[in-house]
Amino acid sequence: MNFQIRDAITTNVHGQSAAELKDIVVDAIDRGEEHLLPGLGVFLEKWWQQASITEQEAFTQKLEQAFAH
Repeated sequence: MNFQIRDAITTNVHGQSAAELKDIVVDAIDRGEEHLLPGLGVFLEKWWQQASITEQEAFTQKLEQAFAH
Protein backbone atom coordinates (compact mmCIF):
# COMPACT_ATOMS: atom_id res chain seq x y z
CA MET A 1 0.00 0.00 0.00
CA ASN A 2 1.29 3.43 -0.91
CA PHE A 3 2.44 5.54 2.05
CA GLN A 4 0.68 8.57 0.56
CA ILE A 5 -2.61 6.74 1.04
CA ARG A 6 -1.76 5.99 4.67
CA ASP A 7 -0.81 9.61 5.31
CA ALA A 8 -3.90 11.00 3.58
CA ILE A 9 -6.29 8.74 5.46
CA THR A 10 -4.56 9.40 8.77
CA THR A 11 -4.79 13.14 8.17
CA ASN A 12 -8.44 12.93 7.13
CA VAL A 13 -9.59 11.06 10.22
CA HIS A 14 -7.29 12.62 12.81
CA GLY A 15 -9.27 13.75 15.84
CA GLN A 16 -12.54 12.06 14.87
CA SER A 17 -14.61 10.42 17.58
CA ALA A 18 -15.22 6.70 17.89
CA ALA A 19 -18.77 7.22 16.59
CA GLU A 20 -17.50 9.08 13.53
CA LEU A 21 -14.92 6.38 12.83
CA LYS A 22 -17.59 3.70 13.17
CA ASP A 23 -19.75 5.59 10.68
CA ILE A 24 -16.85 5.63 8.21
CA VAL A 25 -16.31 1.88 8.56
CA VAL A 26 -20.02 1.04 8.30
CA ASP A 27 -20.46 3.32 5.28
CA ALA A 28 -17.44 1.83 3.50
CA ILE A 29 -18.69 -1.72 4.09
CA ASP A 30 -22.30 -0.90 3.18
CA ARG A 31 -21.25 0.79 -0.05
CA GLY A 32 -19.13 -2.21 -1.02
CA GLU A 33 -16.94 -0.16 -3.33
CA GLU A 34 -13.49 -1.63 -3.83
CA HIS A 35 -11.77 1.75 -3.93
CA LEU A 36 -12.67 2.11 -0.23
CA LEU A 37 -10.77 -1.04 0.77
CA PRO A 38 -7.37 0.66 1.15
CA GLY A 39 -8.88 2.99 3.73
CA LEU A 40 -10.22 0.08 5.73
CA GLY A 41 -6.78 -1.49 5.43
CA VAL A 42 -5.22 1.60 6.98
CA PHE A 43 -7.74 1.41 9.83
CA LEU A 44 -6.82 -2.25 10.39
CA GLU A 45 -3.11 -1.49 10.28
CA LYS A 46 -3.43 1.30 12.87
CA TRP A 47 -5.51 -0.93 15.14
CA TRP A 48 -3.15 -3.90 14.75
CA GLN A 49 -0.11 -1.82 15.67
CA GLN A 50 -1.61 -0.77 19.00
CA ALA A 51 -3.48 -3.99 19.82
CA SER A 52 -2.24 -6.41 22.43
CA ILE A 53 -1.24 -9.93 21.46
CA THR A 54 -4.48 -11.14 23.06
CA GLU A 55 -6.56 -8.74 20.96
CA GLN A 56 -4.69 -9.76 17.81
CA GLU A 57 -5.22 -13.45 18.52
CA ALA A 58 -8.95 -12.90 19.20
CA PHE A 59 -9.24 -10.95 15.96
CA THR A 60 -7.50 -13.60 13.89
CA GLN A 61 -9.69 -16.29 15.48
CA LYS A 62 -12.78 -14.31 14.44
CA LEU A 63 -11.36 -13.96 10.93
CA GLU A 64 -10.78 -17.70 10.78
CA GLN A 65 -14.40 -18.28 11.77
CA ALA A 66 -15.70 -15.67 9.31
CA PHE A 67 -13.83 -17.17 6.38
CA ALA A 68 -14.69 -20.78 7.31
CA HIS A 69 -18.32 -20.31 6.28
